Amino acid sequence: MLSTTNAIVLSKLRYRDNDLIVKCYTQQYGVISFLVSGVLNSKKSSAKTAYFQLLSQIQVVFNYTRTRALYTIKEVKTNVVYSSLHSHILKSAVVMFLSEILATTLQEEEQNEALYSYIETTLLWFDADNEYSNFHLLFLLNLTKYLGFYPDTTNIEMTFFNLEDGSFQDKNTSKYNVSGENIILLKTLLGIKFDALHTVKINAAKRQSFLNMILLYFELHLGSFRSPKSLQIFNQVFS
Repeated sequence: MLSTTNAIVLSKLRYRDNDLIVKCYTQQYGVISFLVSGVLNSKKSSAKTAYFQLLSQIQVVFNYTRTRALYTIKEVKTNVVYSSLHSHILKSAVVMFLSEILATTLQEEEQNEALYSYIETTLLWFDADNEYSNFHLLFLLNLTKYLGFYPDTTNIEMTFFNLEDGSFQDKNTSKYNVSGENIILLKTLLGIKFDALHTVKINAAKRQSFLNMILLYFELHLGSFRSPKSLQIFNQVFS
């Protein structure tokens, strides 16, 4: 069945001399991988590697069948031309980091319109905005809504947050309880909109500490999750 769908590039891997295997999160089918033949040999292919930069928003045409693990793209075009995500050094570091997390956490081969829309619209906001130092923190926190473990805010006034069960508590009953500056920032970010992120003022050390907490939260709730290989580089860029 010939199908056309929007897609967001999650990862790319060189295959043989001139080919790429590109993992995408598609609007219609969830996660799908494509074999893009000859894309690294511009003399033999009309496809451009620019289409497949990390977190690029593209439209692909391909023959879809549920039984295949790897598809061939018949046509591809750019849906969105970013103004800064791939040219700004700091934003590019965020793109590399978040794409690695998304490639790890998004595994379902089924449509999730709400999740696709969230990723699509937040990337557009990130591309346009100049106050982006805390973007990745709110992006990851909100992503947990779609992955099924968003923090339970019923008792948000309490002193501790249990990373293991995702709830606020009044007593320190677990080694995975957090408090102090991390829980203050967590409460600040819960419910805040991206347009208000510029009001959140924290230094690099606090940002890194909170990020480590969020990554542990992901690891506790997603059995296959591991901290991204790009984390060390990412922290160096933002230190």
